[in-house]
Amino acid sequence: MKTPFNKFIYLGFIALGGYQVFLGDYLTAASSLGIALAFDPFDPEQKWDARPFWKKGVLLVHLGVVAVLFGLGLGLNDA
Repeated sequence: MKTPFNKFIYLGFIALGGYQVFLGDYLTAASSLGIALAFDPFDPEQKWDARPFWKKGVLLVHLGVVAVLFGLGLGLNDA
């Protein structure tokens, strides 16, 4: 599944998630950003241990943002 479209799909879901955060819809933004992680912008065939530290950091920070948005969405919608 090594396609040049992965980066564009990844960036598209990032943009969609940013727009949804701007609108204040945190749960939907968390879903869009979570789906973006499925489209690895780096080489998806490279094993995790062989990746440089900065690539691991980008993906882990991205996952952390998804978790924060999910928590915000649940916390702010708690009535």
